[in-house]
Amino acid sequence: MNEPSPPLAGRREWIGLAVLLLPLLLVSMDVSVLYFAVPFISADLAPTATQQLWIFDIYGFVLAGLLITTGALGDRIGRRRLLMIGAAAFALTSAAAAYAGSAEALIAARALLGIGGATLMPSTLALIRNMFHDAKQRATAIGVWTSALTFGIALGPILSGLLLEHFWWGSVFLINVPFMLLLVALAPLLVPESRRVSRGRFDLLGAALSLAAVLPVIWGVKEFAAEGDVRFAGAAVVVGLAFGAAFLHRQRTSPDPMIDLALFRGRAFSGAVTVNTLAMFALVGFAIFTTQLLQTVWGMSPLEAALWSLVPSLGVGAVALVAAGLAQRGVPRNRLVATGFLIALTGFAAMTLVGADSPLWTLMACAALYACGLVVVMSLSTELILWAAPPERAGAASALSETASEFGGALGMAVLGSIGTAVFRAHLDVPAGLPAEAADTARETLAGAAVVAGGTPGPVGEALFASARTAFMSGLHAAAVAAAVLMVLAAALALLTLRGGEPDRAAAPAAGCPPEPAGAEPGSPAGSVPPPAPRPAVGEAAQDTTAAV
Repeated sequence: MNEPSPPLAGRREWIGLAVLLLPLLLVSMDVSVLYFAVPFISADLAPTATQQLWIFDIYGFVLAGLLITTGALGDRIGRRRLLMIGAAAFALTSAAAAYAGSAEALIAARALLGIGGATLMPSTLALIRNMFHDAKQRATAIGVWTSALTFGIALGPILSGLLLEHFWWGSVFLINVPFMLLLVALAPLLVPESRRVSRGRFDLLGAALSLAAVLPVIWGVKEFAAEGDVRFAGAAVVVGLAFGAAFLHRQRTSPDPMIDLALFRGRAFSGAVTVNTLAMFALVGFAIFTTQLLQTVWGMSPLEAALWSLVPSLGVGAVALVAAGLAQRGVPRNRLVATGFLIALTGFAAMTLVGADSPLWTLMACAALYACGLVVVMSLSTELILWAAPPERAGAASALSETASEFGGALGMAVLGSIGTAVFRAHLDVPAGLPAEAADTARETLAGAAVVAGGTPGPVGEALFASARTAFMSGLHAAAVAAAVLMVLAAALALLTLRGGEPDRAAAPAAGCPPEPAGAEPGSPAGSVPPPAPRPAVGEAAQDTTAAV
């Protein structure tokens, strides 16, 4: 007997998707929105060097550390409810950040913004999983979600630059408030509630262990990328891994764990998480090189560089939708993901031909190639992650996907950045006659060499900057080769691990996992399912029975 086809999403669901993109864009933009605001914040609040670092990093640290906890919490209390709570908190803390009167207050507000962001990102993806039951429509929705996430990160510096030309630095935070309030108003009307039925208590110890595992590892990787200090960074990673082992033990022994570790026994889920991590590794890890090339080597202003950085991302939305369409037409997803990696490989390989005097279009073409290829990987792997997880665990699965992406991005910055820095230092030729302290500064980074060269008049400064440009391009090429090799390995991994993972063959929940009881309230008997709703008429939205909750 053939199972009935899943209901199709209608106009309400698609408008609801547009509403869900609001928090996604703002949360992803907040990762990069401070790029231009730092000089203004420094002039107003006079933060120390350490405080300035924390103003930048605390948001991402808290966001990454709480994703698993908030994903599991949303599964329990309701993903829409958590989304609205997070949106209200994000609006309030954005206002607090905008009017912060000291560096300490701004750091605290940024930490609270990270908490709000952690509630929003997994909630949006989990709600998409439960709004779009048809595999083809869900693939399209996830492609739009992935494109919005990528576009938001690129849009952050541009929005920041435009606001700072006309308003004070607090405007980069205050812009969040009206959009979050709009989300709070529209979500109850357009986004159906969904939750997991569970009588067990929320695992507070597991939540603490997950935070203790993620934060030190993320900090250690970023610290190594920024300072190259193996001792402190390595110690932090070891501490995080120890807490990670304790967290996994807790999940294995808990009667109602935050994460169902059985998910990782399936190749589709574990393989999709891995390739998604590798895609973020390459995408985020290489971004620092293109930014420095535009600003320091080619001398663009920050806003001009940000505008050009947006160009390669303009086509990623269309590419993600094309990949989803090909998957629905029967092209195996493992081959599509592998093809995405190979397209990215082409872009990274072409990057080795870009020189300090190359025309701008060559960089744009190379960046567009690897960005489009990696977005194909991210959209299809995200779809596979949500398909492989049962609907009642959609929030936790989404959080795992986002946490893996954070790890991948941080690790990419550390590894590719370290490769580029090592090659830069090996190839930099410091002219004779430069003071020892200035020479040491020049050897640290391209930016340091540019500052020293700018402050050194005559042929010595010109020779130093010319050598720094050449050395930086050598480091960029080495990082591109490393990324290209990784793309080959990732393509092979995708072909092997994602074979047979086809959501369109099973639009219903994964085998052995019953459908999520629509409309179930916390505390109701597990497995109690309301009477089936009448099948919607043609053209009507297939609405969740809890839409009015």
